[in-house]
Amino acid sequence: MASEDITKLAESLAKTKVGGGQLSFKGQSLKLNTAEDAEEVIKQIEEFDGLEALRLEGNTVGVEAAKVIAKALEKKSELKRCHWSDMFTGRLRSEIPPALISLGDALITAGAQLVELDLSDNAFGPDGVRGFEALLKSPTCYTLQELKLNNCGMGIGGGKILAAALKECHRKSSAQGKPLALKIFVAGRNRLENDGATALAEAFGIIGTLEEVHMPQNGINHPGITALAQAFAINPLLKVINLNDNTFTEKGALAMAETLKALRQVEVINFGDCLVRSKGAVAIADAVKEGLHKLKELNLSFCEIKRDAALTVAEAIEDKTELEKLDLNGNSLGEEGCEQLQEILEGFNMAAVLGSLSDDEGEEEDDEEEEEEDEDEEEEEEEEEQQQQLKERGQGEQESLTPKNIIDSQDSTPVPSPPVDVATFLAFPSPEKLLRLGPKCSVLIAQQTDTSDVEKVVTTLLRISSVFKDEAPVKTAVHETTDALMRKAFTSPTFNSDEFITSLLIHMGLLKSEEKVKAVPSLYGILMTLNYMVQQDYFPKSLAPVLSAFVTKPNRALDSCSFARHMLLQTLHQL
Repeated sequence: MASEDITKLAESLAKTKVGGGQLSFKGQSLKLNTAEDAEEVIKQIEEFDGLEALRLEGNTVGVEAAKVIAKALEKKSELKRCHWSDMFTGRLRSEIPPALISLGDALITAGAQLVELDLSDNAFGPDGVRGFEALLKSPTCYTLQELKLNNCGMGIGGGKILAAALKECHRKSSAQGKPLALKIFVAGRNRLENDGATALAEAFGIIGTLEEVHMPQNGINHPGITALAQAFAINPLLKVINLNDNTFTEKGALAMAETLKALRQVEVINFGDCLVRSKGAVAIADAVKEGLHKLKELNLSFCEIKRDAALTVAEAIEDKTELEKLDLNGNSLGEEGCEQLQEILEGFNMAAVLGSLSDDEGEEEDDEEEEEEDEDEEEEEEEEEQQQQLKERGQGEQESLTPKNIIDSQDSTPVPSPPVDVATFLAFPSPEKLLRLGPKCSVLIAQQTDTSDVEKVVTTLLRISSVFKDEAPVKTAVHETTDALMRKAFTSPTFNSDEFITSLLIHMGLLKSEEKVKAVPSLYGILMTLNYMVQQDYFPKSLAPVLSAFVTKPNRALDSCSFARHMLLQTLHQL
């Protein structure tokens, strides 16, 4: 290490905070690659008597540095809290599991008894869960109360591995007379989807001691929501339920409403942007009215709730003396409905709890709205039936959730249902429809797309990428179809690459347009597809700086897909 680097490191370490059994290197932007880089950190750890909490957030730790830090931790038996979020910035995904294994093994060797483990904002993906799987199953985590894994890109596979590890931890700890009593679970922005959520719900049902569950932005639909609801019902101490930005629809909302009737300690309900719709909102209102006397916050914003249902929600909170906030923004109340809502709350002397209604969508025609909702429900049911058929015929879902089965299942190819055509897939894209197009899906879609029309190319690419999943058959189909389409487009002498990237950024909501263009609802699929596409020989490298500039800018939609965003930016940086 150069002398100037040592000086810089020493200055950073001078800011290290010590106190209350805590040693903090938080936010010091330390770049710890080698054993030599980590010498000062190790010294501080070794010299700290009674170390109970170690904060490493906001630094970057490599494999070699992790090994020597781990060696120092082997003698820290009193360590209880590991604040290790955002400590692998700029690292390859392949570096993170071995680093976590070293640190986890050290805690096991030390005989530490953890109370809190925070690995949030580390983009380790499904493989990263393997890095701390042994730790979770060990006696070190029998005492765990808080597990925080927000924004780690675990995916379905990672969610299943995590669920299996938690169940194993509970089984082993119970055998010793002190069952795992997890209180706080955080795993937002992980693309857990239905299968991952269902696996975790099984673990939650076994544990039974949860007080807070935060799982926003996970692509969970009503089957997963229903599984979680059933698990929540047997966790009577639940105080906080945050499932923001998943998709309940009526079925999921009804299941969750039934669970709320059984719970007595709930203080915060965050179902914002969850598409509970009017019938779901009424069911939740009934649950609130019947009980939940400790409720402090109810968020049903941006849920496609109409006026009458919103007023029912307002009437349900009449005797909720602890309530501090009611959020019904972004629904369809209309001006008159907003006024009626405020009048009801004023009548209860609770006007102060109502949040802003500035994003109200205005009142919609009932018949038209109900017709659209019915169509959506029918389409969802059709997709679920197709998924279930694929699972039953090709996936062997009755197998146990062992790590080997989780890996093997990602390599198995589902038996296809009767074929669909390209037009059907592009109109209502889904992973199952793409697979059912057969082995020639890439050729068929490329042939039927007019690549002289930039707008059609962008639209088709977005439809393809919207079905992306980190599972072998689907991912391969998306990549092959993207290759066929974009190779045809970029090699055409009449195709305007600059116009393409401009249109793509507009549709992604990253660039404003004079014309009103509706941005795609989620950027995860297109970001993951672009991460693959920019590495191919047909992609014009001149577009990389433009793409990088816009993906780097602050943006709420990008923030919700930070794992995919990180992957793409890392790839663009390496081009």
